[in-house]
Amino acid sequence: MSDIIRFGVSIDSQLGKKFDDHIKRKGYLTRSEAIRDMIRDTLVKEQWESGKHETVGTITIVYNHHTRELDHALTDLQHQSYHQIISTLHVHLDAHNCLEVLVVRGKSHEIKQIADRLIGTKGVQHGKLTMTTTGKELK
Repeated sequence: MSDIIRFGVSIDSQLGKKFDDHIKRKGYLTRSEAIRDMIRDTLVKEQWESGKHETVGTITIVYNHHTRELDHALTDLQHQSYHQIISTLHVHLDAHNCLEVLVVRGKSHEIKQIADRLIGTKGVQHGKLTMTTTGKELK
C-alpha cells in the first residue's frame, strides 16, 4: 500500500461553498477525491504540453460527407498517420453529416499536428482534440 500524505487547506468560505457545490454536481464522495482528480488533471496537462511523454487521446470531427473530395482527403491524412491512429469510429449522424472519432497514441506534438491537419481540412465543420495520459506516470 502506498504512503498517504495528509495536509490541511485554508480557503475563503465562499470559495469553499463553491467547491462543495462542484463536488456535489460531479458526484465526488469526498473533498479529497476531488482534489486528487484536480491534481491528476494538472499533471496530465503538463505531460502533454511538454511533448516529451507518450500520450493518448481522441480527435473528433464532424463533416458533411457530400463535400467534394473530403472523404478522400481525410482518408489520405489518416493513412499518413497510421502509426499514431490506433482506432476509428465512424457514425452517420443524418443523411449528410458524419461524426468520426479517432483514437490516437504518440508524442503530444505529433498528435496535435495530426489533429490540426484533420480539423483544418476544408469541409470539416467542427473538430476537437482531447488529450489524456497512458496512466504510466500517475499512481
